[in-house]
Amino acid sequence: MPQTLTRVLREIRRASLTGKLFAAMLVVNVLVIGAMALGARLSFERGFLGYLEQQEIKRLESSVGPLAMAYRDHGSWDFLLQNRSLWHEIMRPYAPASYPVTSHAPLPRLPVSSLIGTNTRFTLLDAKGAYVFGNPAFADTSPRRPIVVDGKTVGWLLMVPFERATEAGDLRFQKTQRESSWIITIAATLLAILTTLWMARALASPLRRIASATHTLAGGDLSARVPTVSSGDIGQLEHDFNHLAQTLESTERMRSALVADISHELRTPLAVMSGEIEAIEVGVRPVSVEAVRSLGGEVKRLSRLVDDLYDLSLADVGALRYHHEQLDVCETLRSALRRSARRLGDAGLTLRVDLPDTPLWVRGDERRLQQVFTNILENALRYVDAGEIVCVTAREDARTVYIDFDDSGAGVPEAMLPSLFERFYRVEASRSRATGGAGLGLPICRGIVAAHDGEIAAARAPLGGLRIAIALPRSTETFRNRRDHE
Repeated sequence: MPQTLTRVLREIRRASLTGKLFAAMLVVNVLVIGAMALGARLSFERGFLGYLEQQEIKRLESSVGPLAMAYRDHGSWDFLLQNRSLWHEIMRPYAPASYPVTSHAPLPRLPVSSLIGTNTRFTLLDAKGAYVFGNPAFADTSPRRPIVVDGKTVGWLLMVPFERATEAGDLRFQKTQRESSWIITIAATLLAILTTLWMARALASPLRRIASATHTLAGGDLSARVPTVSSGDIGQLEHDFNHLAQTLESTERMRSALVADISHELRTPLAVMSGEIEAIEVGVRPVSVEAVRSLGGEVKRLSRLVDDLYDLSLADVGALRYHHEQLDVCETLRSALRRSARRLGDAGLTLRVDLPDTPLWVRGDERRLQQVFTNILENALRYVDAGEIVCVTAREDARTVYIDFDDSGAGVPEAMLPSLFERFYRVEASRSRATGGAGLGLPICRGIVAAHDGEIAAARAPLGGLRIAIALPRSTETFRNRRDHE
């Protein structure tokens, strides 16, 4: 038996989800139906025996009168010992209330069931409680009624409590009820099987759809989706699966675009270098300082591209090394402006700086923040025309330090502003490849600012051009306190 049960459990574990749900719900239903059937049967048998006992108590009370009349006629209970059939006649069910028989009159033969029932349920005791006739297996707690003749108790009539039905009619009724109970139980079990099968399939259907879509997704088809027709937890699972598939599809598109963009960016300097070298090899262009400078410029461009890609990959995975310390962001910003001021002037740009005299304290990596500021100023050098204005401002409130880089150039269309922080993104014409750069500066800035728990965004500047706005958490410490601790 234990081996069979173990084998069944093993097969259930190997079954499909529908099979497992069906088995689980069916077991519960069968147990409930079995418990209800058993409870109903026990309740019926107990109630039926109680009903029979109440009926026999009525017979007990109705038989006291005939026994009293018989005792008055004979003066004692000895007549029952001389004529046992008289006892059965008096105690017969539905006997007349009067006492019509005498010890000398012939008695009709009684049904066997009546004789057996009477003999096994009633006991006659004399006035002193001694056994006279009937069932000797009585108890002191058995229901009893006194037999009174002329105001004197001459005996007691007792009924032995029911332990089971004994009458043929009662047994037939009990058998019929038991058979009906079995029929109802079997019918309920069959209905439970059908209902459980339907419910198991209905519950497993959306999960099967999700499983099928998962296999499709794992096979490389990232367009796999499931219809969101369910509600509750399964509906949320369907929504989450679709969101996951959409994210994977978007990531795959970005990966493909990244590979294509990197290939495109590498192709241009490599093509220039290849053309220069080929021209020198065939003698079209002599080996000169100018040729070497041209090749060196392309090598530097490739080196910057590789460095930017490396920094971007580290920023994406959070692997850029940071040395966070308490610093005055105004000093960091001034340092970046000093390095770029001459180049901005040579490009014909007017630099305006509006920084507060008091320190703006943040906690960050000075070298990385300078990289952010330098990248933004380099974008202005590349994409803002001569004669325009570049304005740098900084301010703070109770929690945040704000740094804005504004220009008065051509600006960027409103719809394209969110795309400026995507890899290799450049706006055509004013953001052309001819000016240099691979469109990686702002994505790197976004990663560095995010590592400082800050935000960076692009917007239209009040000067008419582009605004790059940076927000960094304001530090609660002061540079003076830090220096005192040192």
